[in-house]
Amino acid sequence: MAHTIVIFGASGDLTSRKLIPALYSLHKKKRLPPETQIVGVSRSEYSHDQWRDMLRKSTSEFAANVFDDETWVAFAKSVFYSPGDIGEIKDFQALSGLLESIEPESGADRVYYLSTMPQLYQAAVEQLGASGLAEDSKGQRRVIIEKPFGTDLQTARDLNDKVHRVFREDQIYRIDHYLGKETVQNLFAMRFANSIFEPLWNRNYIDHVQITVAEEVKIGSRAGYYDKSGILRDMFQNHIFQLLMLTAMEPPPRFDSTMVRDEKVKVLHSVRPMTGGDFAAQTVRGRYEGYSDEPGVPKDSQTETFAILKMYVDNWRWKNVPFYLRSGKAMSCRSSQIVIQFKSPPHLLFGSKVRDFDANRLVIQVQPAEGIQLHIQSKVPDTDMKTRTSTLDFRFGAIDAGGMPDGYQRLLLDAINGDASLFARSDEVELSWGIIDPILAAWRSPAAPKLITYPPGLWGPEETTEWMRRQKREWFDVCPVIE
Repeated sequence: MAHTIVIFGASGDLTSRKLIPALYSLHKKKRLPPETQIVGVSRSEYSHDQWRDMLRKSTSEFAANVFDDETWVAFAKSVFYSPGDIGEIKDFQALSGLLESIEPESGADRVYYLSTMPQLYQAAVEQLGASGLAEDSKGQRRVIIEKPFGTDLQTARDLNDKVHRVFREDQIYRIDHYLGKETVQNLFAMRFANSIFEPLWNRNYIDHVQITVAEEVKIGSRAGYYDKSGILRDMFQNHIFQLLMLTAMEPPPRFDSTMVRDEKVKVLHSVRPMTGGDFAAQTVRGRYEGYSDEPGVPKDSQTETFAILKMYVDNWRWKNVPFYLRSGKAMSCRSSQIVIQFKSPPHLLFGSKVRDFDANRLVIQVQPAEGIQLHIQSKVPDTDMKTRTSTLDFRFGAIDAGGMPDGYQRLLLDAINGDASLFARSDEVELSWGIIDPILAAWRSPAAPKLITYPPGLWGPEETTEWMRRQKREWFDVCPVIE
């Protein structure tokens, strides 16, 4: 069966920086199905050749390590453009005519990628339905929707309802590019393909879990979006909760998209709700100094750029094990990591001979480099049984001279092939908003925790170090452990 990928918002940054380079790389690896066509749609008036020329320039920049002219010429033959406004039904009818002209008479499977402003998702889906483009008598029809999927529980429910009027749930692919990263996917293999981890992956041996997504950059020119969103909507509801679910989920009976997503949803069902004083005791909110001076930020803004959530997953595996979720902007470095902090041995044999004792720790680094590091105690050479922390590293880059594939490559290929394992389901989205909404409401109430400022270049407010020490724990504040 032939395949067609239709990208709405084709003149946008995501298309040129991520989507087309990913599709080009898949073409070069010969992983795209035969007869795969790519059609861009946006309001700009381009011809097919004009859009191809623009994409050639951007792809040579953003896929420079794999780009070559000969492969591009072959790839570009399957790239087309259809000018169109999402608000105009006639433009969807023109798109339908183009698709019929380039697809076989027997039809083709189609993936519609909504790379538009979130405000246009509903309109785009409704137009696909009204124009007959969602009709699937001549091939599968799937739609990929970028984050954010709603801005709270009610808007997420409304959007789910509108999309379900045109597409079935099995046709809807809510994308989070974090799930396409090799290290995130490797969580499945590390946990469920190795017997050495599973017996330890529980409350009996793990003291706590830290999940950190730190960004070195400030908000820049994104004040129009960011000040209305804040760190919880921007990072926690999607990226960080995805990492939480993959870390805490139970093994599915089979590696099947429905079963995998069933287990992820069970984690969200098990998250202990915050009530009363929990919002002050188990959350921290901060903002980097100078945020209110950023272009477009209102002077009376109370938007957070940093947050910590201390959460519990109340089930047999994780009861009373704290999960510390942390994210912020203008921090010391760019680093996304999961830290599994194991408990200390019940008895320290070597007493004062231990040098800076640390319990075993597993660090799963998602970005910038991707890999895993295990911290163990070992003897210091030529000493009388003094120990120190040593590390065992696994680095993806070291075994892949061609460079790590971008997460969009895996996710696009899965959507083409109908594998929804790494995409969010409607109940998952709504459950995650159901956790975030009460925290946002508490933060906007008179009893909200203090908004703590911090200078750029740190790991957030200095007060968070003492906050953690009062719980007899320490943050793992180390810039990428794997370069």
